[in-house]
Amino acid sequence: MSRRPVIAVTGSDGGGRWMWWFNRFSLWLAGAGALRMTPERSVDLDAVDALLVGGGDDIDADLYGGEIRPSIRIDRARDTMEIKAIEQAVALRLPILGVCRGAQILNVAYGGTLHADIYEAYGDIPRLRTPLPRKWVNIPEDTRLSGVLNCLRCRVNAIHHQAVDRVGQGLRVAALDDHGVVQGLEQTGEDFVFGVQWHPEFLFLHRPQRRLYRQFVNAAEAHAEARGAEPSSAPHAP
Repeated sequence: MSRRPVIAVTGSDGGGRWMWWFNRFSLWLAGAGALRMTPERSVDLDAVDALLVGGGDDIDADLYGGEIRPSIRIDRARDTMEIKAIEQAVALRLPILGVCRGAQILNVAYGGTLHADIYEAYGDIPRLRTPLPRKWVNIPEDTRLSGVLNCLRCRVNAIHHQAVDRVGQGLRVAALDDHGVVQGLEQTGEDFVFGVQWHPEFLFLHRPQRRLYRQFVNAAEAHAEARGAEPSSAPHAP
């Protein structure tokens, strides 16, 4: 392929710059370009080769029938944008990678639900919030994610307090931490649709996370080939 594939990366209009830049860098290391996609900054998914749904604020409980908590910060415009983007990407069979919040809203888009607060749902778990790899996750050997990461037990970071509860139709659990909290999802079919509860973009020095981005980019290249096109030449947004 003569051009790098281009991947749309979702985020909010008002924040998340660090996650955007680290995702952009991780995709660049893996051989892809990135376009920032927000509620006010639309991206034509017909013109890109994959979709990365990024991290950020909590998800509106109205979307999955959960308990509304006035104290948490939500972004309804982003929720709506990302669910529509996921639905369109699934219809186009674009490779999809959900990161932290992105894994959660991927689950909601597939009809699943969330725990609004993992410390209430799992009362005895440690309160861990760090971009550093301080948590172990277990990836069963029979999952596709284990092949993508090339590991069965990996150290990851933790920057979340929502988590997957009921898994959406068409998805399955692909990773759990030592306390039973869902840490990874994958589509039950053959398309590249994965969600990870951690932030792999901050762990670009770790081989499993570098491999995750490389496999994602490989899937984007394969998608472009399957539709008989060069990878998208859309301009890369700053």
